[in-house]
Amino acid sequence: MLSGRWAFEVLHGRSNYLFWKRLFDLVAVLLAAPLIIIVGLIVAIIVFIDTGRPILFWQERVGVGGRPFRMVKFRTMRTDAEEHGNAFATVTDDRVTKTGRFLRHFRLDEIPQLWNVLLGEMSIIGPRPEQKGFAEQFADEIPLYALRSNLRPGITGWAQVMHGYAADTIETETKLRYDFYYVKHCSFGLDARIVWKTILTILTGFGSR
Repeated sequence: MLSGRWAFEVLHGRSNYLFWKRLFDLVAVLLAAPLIIIVGLIVAIIVFIDTGRPILFWQERVGVGGRPFRMVKFRTMRTDAEEHGNAFATVTDDRVTKTGRFLRHFRLDEIPQLWNVLLGEMSIIGPRPEQKGFAEQFADEIPLYALRSNLRPGITGWAQVMHGYAADTIETETKLRYDFYYVKHCSFGLDARIVWKTILTILTGFGSR
C-alpha cells in the first residue's frame, strides 16, 4: 500500500542517486549556459516583438515538501489569460498566442526554468510542479496526491512524456500513477528514458504545454 512512510523509505534508500542527480543538474545547466543564454535572448526578442511585455511569466507553484516557489517561463499566453482565475491548459487553448504555440511545441518557453534548477527549486527531471490552487484541490480530491512532492519537481518527467495533457481531475489522477511510478523507481536509467522520450515529445508535439 502506498503511504508517506513508503515514499520516505524508497527515497532514503536512493540518497546517493538524489545527490548525484542534483550534481548532474548543476553541471548540465552550467555547461550549457552559453547556449542557453543565446537561445534565451533570441526567444525573448521574439516574444517582445510578437506580444510585448512582460516577456517572462512568473507563477507560484508547489515544490518539494509542499513548499511554494515562483516558477518562471517565457510568456506564451495573452496578458489577460488568468483574468478570471486559473484554468486547465488544453491543446487548443485560445489563450495561447501564435508564438506561444511554437515555443510550447519545442519546449522553448521552459528555458527560464533552468534558473529554478540552479536555485534548487526544480530538477531537470521530476514530477511537474502544479499551481498552488490546483495542488490544494487535487490533495483534497485524490488520495496520496501529496506523495509526488517528495521529489524536486522537474521541467520534464515520466508523467509528462507518458500521458501528456491532464485537462481535469480524472485525467490528473491517471497521470498521477506515472508520478508514483517515478517516485518508486527513480534512477539514472529511467531518467535516460525520460530524456529520450522528451526528445520524441518535442518532435511530435505530444504533451507540450
